[in-house]
Amino acid sequence: MLLRMYHAIPQRVRDRMVGLFTPSRSDRVVGFLARGGLFGILRSNFNHIRFKRSNAPFLRDNRNRVVTDRGSQLTVARTAADITPLSVRRSNERIVTELLDRISVPYFTVKGKNPTKARIGVNSLHRDAVLEALATTWTGTPTYVRGSKPSTKRMTVGGPHWPAAIQDSRIVEVFQPQADPGGTLVLGVNCACNIEFWSIDDEQPDQLVAPRDNRVTLRIDADQPVVTAPESRFTSLLQESATPTVNTVSDFATPHIDDVQFPIDVVYTWVDGADPHWQERKAAALDQIGAARDINEFAANASRFVSRDELRYSLRSLHLYAPWVRHVYIVTDSQLPPWLDTTHPDITLVDHRTLFGDTGKLPTFNSHAIESRIHRIPGLAEHFLYFNDDMFLGRPVGPRTFFHSNGMTKFFLSGTHVEAGPTRSDDLPVLAAGKNNRALIEHTLGVTLTQKLKHVPYSQRLSVLQELESRFPKQFEATAGHQFRHPEDLSIPAALSHYWAYATGRGMPGRIRYTYADLVDTKTPVKLSKLLRRRNYDTFCLNDHDSDDQALRQQAEMLADFLPKYFPIRSPLELSPAAEATRAGTAPTDLWDAEYGAAVSALQRQ
Repeated sequence: MLLRMYHAIPQRVRDRMVGLFTPSRSDRVVGFLARGGLFGILRSNFNHIRFKRSNAPFLRDNRNRVVTDRGSQLTVARTAADITPLSVRRSNERIVTELLDRISVPYFTVKGKNPTKARIGVNSLHRDAVLEALATTWTGTPTYVRGSKPSTKRMTVGGPHWPAAIQDSRIVEVFQPQADPGGTLVLGVNCACNIEFWSIDDEQPDQLVAPRDNRVTLRIDADQPVVTAPESRFTSLLQESATPTVNTVSDFATPHIDDVQFPIDVVYTWVDGADPHWQERKAAALDQIGAARDINEFAANASRFVSRDELRYSLRSLHLYAPWVRHVYIVTDSQLPPWLDTTHPDITLVDHRTLFGDTGKLPTFNSHAIESRIHRIPGLAEHFLYFNDDMFLGRPVGPRTFFHSNGMTKFFLSGTHVEAGPTRSDDLPVLAAGKNNRALIEHTLGVTLTQKLKHVPYSQRLSVLQELESRFPKQFEATAGHQFRHPEDLSIPAALSHYWAYATGRGMPGRIRYTYADLVDTKTPVKLSKLLRRRNYDTFCLNDHDSDDQALRQQAEMLADFLPKYFPIRSPLELSPAAEATRAGTAPTDLWDAEYGAAVSALQRQ
C-alpha cells in the first residue's frame, strides 16, 4: 500500500526524497516501503514467527534457516557456502532418480526448456507408487512437492496422502531449497526436479504422450530401451565436454540442432585507478602529451578508472550463472587484483604489452585502444564474450542468449540513436566513436547505422575482428595509438564488430532482459533494492560517467552493501580469505611484479 502511494508521488519529488538519504539509508527506506511500512513489517514478522513455529523440527538443524523463495514464499532451506543453480539442480535431480531406482520405477530424462529445472519422464501407470514414495522418503527434512499449476501450494513431505491438486497432477515438482548462509541467494522452486507422468495413448497403446511441450517430441514408444547421454544435452548450463551421463531414451539422446557446441571464452578489461604506480604512469603520459592536444575531460577523469571490486563480483556472476564458459582472460596494465588466484587453470592474465607488441603507444589509458587489440590474445576461442568489469549476469543464462548454434553472434540494439552529424572535438568520447563507426560503415558499405547498442556482454567472433583489422589497418593503428580516448577512435568490439558481422552474415539482432543503473542517479538505490529482491534480469550494468570524491565514496558504500548480497558465493578464481589477507595493502602493480618478476614487468612498461 505504502509503496503504491510512494509511486503515486511525482518522479521529481521522489528523486528529491531519495536524495535526502545516503545510498545505504535509501535502500533501507525502500525496503521499508516495499514491506508495506510499519503494518506490513509487523504482519511479515508475525507470519515469519508462525512459519518458524510450524517448521520447528526442521530448524533444530542449525544448517537450516527460514528464507523467502521467489520473493514471497517462506521456505526452509539448507544453507551452504558453495551452492550454484547447477549444483542445486543436480542435487534435486539426484534425490528423485535415486528414489525411482529404489522403488524400481523406470524413467527417462526429458529435454526441457528451463536450464535450471531437470525433467524426468515416468509412465503414468506408476503415479500412485511414486506419490506414495514421495510422501514417506524424506520425512524430517525440508523437502517440498508442488503440483504443475503455478497456484498449487507447495507441501512438505511427511504424510501418506496428498491433496487433490497434487494427487491428480500430471507433473509434480520436487525440491530441497538451498541458500547461502546470509539467506540472500535462495535456490528453491526454480531449481526443482519435475516428474512428468506420461500417459498411454488410448488410440495407440504402444505410445506414451507427454503432459506438456518439450524441445523434442510429444510422444515416444512406450517400450523403447533406456540409453545414456551426456547431461549437457538436457541443460544449457553445460557444454558437451566432460559432463556426466544421465538415463534417457533415444529420442532425447541426440544433440539438438539448436544446441551451442563450440567453446566460448570470456575477456575482461580491468584497471585499478587507485594504484599509485599506475597513477604515476598516467600523470607522466598526460605531461608528455601536454597542452598541445586537448583531451576531453571524460577521457581522463578519475571515475573512469575507479575499481570498486566489481571484477570480483562479475566473476562470481559467471561462476553462478554461466558455468559453460571455457576460459577467462583478464587484460590489464601489469596489475594484479589482490584476491585473484592466478594459479587456477581457468584464468589467464594478459598484459597490454602482449597485445600491443610494437603497435600503438603504451602505457595506454584508452579503453578503445585496448579493445582494438583483444583479438590478439594468445589461445582465444573463435567465439567469446567481451565484458567490462561493471557488467554482471543477473540470473542463469545459456550460450544461446549470446550466440546462435550455427556460430552467428547476437547483438542487442538500444532504443537510443547515434547523434546525427559529423564528429566534433567536444563530443563525448563514446559518441565520437559511434559517429566514426557510422562513417566507416557508410563509406564502405553504402548504408548507415542509427542505433546504439545496449551495455551488455558483447558477443564476438575472433575472425570478424581479425578481418576488420585486415580491412582497416590505418583506423585500427590510429585508435591503438591514442593513449587517452580521442575524437578519431573507433569503438570496435562494443559496436563496430556487431554491425560488420550483421552486414557479412555472421551476426543477428537478439533480445535480452537487461537493465542499467547509473550510480550517480538518486534513483539507483531504489533500483538496486528491487533488483536484489526480484533477480529478474539476464544482465545488468552498474556504471557512472563523472563523480567527485564524495560521490565515489557513497557509491563504494552502496556497492559494498549490494554486490555481496547479490553474489554471496565465492568464485573458484578467488583466493581463500586467509591468502587474500596476506596481500592486503599491496598495490596491484607491486603484486604483478611479485608474481611475474619485477625485471620483466619493468621491461614491459618501458
